[in-house]
Amino acid sequence: MSDETHDPIEGLISSLLKELGEDPGRDGLKRTPGRVARAYRTFTEGYSQDPLVILNDAVFEESYDEMVVVKDIGFYSLCEHHMIPFFGRAHVAYIPNGKIVGLSKLPRMVEMFARRLQVQERLTKEIAQAIEDLLSPKGVAVVVESIHLCMMMRGVEQQNAFAITSSLRGEFESDSKTRAEFMELIRHSKPSFA
Repeated sequence: MSDETHDPIEGLISSLLKELGEDPGRDGLKRTPGRVARAYRTFTEGYSQDPLVILNDAVFEESYDEMVVVKDIGFYSLCEHHMIPFFGRAHVAYIPNGKIVGLSKLPRMVEMFARRLQVQERLTKEIAQAIEDLLSPKGVAVVVESIHLCMMMRGVEQQNAFAITSSLRGEFESDSKTRAEFMELIRHSKPSFA
């Protein structure tokens, strides 16, 4: 590693390697601080993003008033307690109230909030709140299912445990039939388009 680091994270990673008993100057580790710095910048790029910018003029006036669901949205995030990954999938639904959003924007919204230091509960709530704030729909539902490496690699070391969180608002919270329809839709396996 050169004496001049371009990213302060590189110096921190070099120090961490030393604290762990490693030699950051050895062949296999020489470029590791730079790689880790770039990786962590990517893992946390959600801090520099704004939901309004992500929507990028993709909100449209439309009289459609049935449920819109995008399910099985894959994501990766970092647990804020240990900075260890957790990952899984999110299921997002809303009932329009005169406005719809381009379908690809919902996964982008999930990714934006996932690319921050997170807890799954807040991630779920932030996705729902952003959709509610930007679209003012009749209802919003978000369910997040994930595996936490901090539970698998340390502590309780549970290899098969996964966490499920939900945020239900508007008609999804107040109408049991709407909620049941959403839960049934996300329960089915991914479609196969062979």
